[in-house]
Amino acid sequence: MTTSAERPCGARLLAALPADERELLVSLARTVALPAGTRVFEEGEEADRFWILCSGTVALDIHIPGRGSAVVETIGADGLLGWSWLCPPRQWHLGAETREPVLAWEFDAAAVRALCAERPALGLALVTLVAETIGERLRATRTRLLDLYGPSADGPAP
Repeated sequence: MTTSAERPCGARLLAALPADERELLVSLARTVALPAGTRVFEEGEEADRFWILCSGTVALDIHIPGRGSAVVETIGADGLLGWSWLCPPRQWHLGAETREPVLAWEFDAAAVRALCAERPALGLALVTLVAETIGERLRATRTRLLDLYGPSADGPAP
């Protein structure tokens, strides 16, 4: 599968994996097309799969009691959607909804965990990839929080 730029889906994201391990992982993928406005998963549900986005965007949201949902992150092409499948209790920490039509590779989490158990090099590479993704999102969240609550150029925050 290729993206609109004629680059294989997930090329940047999966580049860190050794080629033979990458091929094994991609062999477990199935291509899915999700229309705009599709709820991909809900906070608290079982995290039994994950996706690599080939095109489109997905908004991650959190439910705020009495206020509804608030978008906390948007993931685009070549992004990893879902990491809760990797760590117990394997439940989604957020909800996700497509903002525009999405084409993605979908992976069955149990099958990927089984493959990683058989191939420790793949398991380590995949855990590293997921950890890097989590780190990037935490840094982005910290920046957004500083923008909202940090000191302004006019002086300290209230």
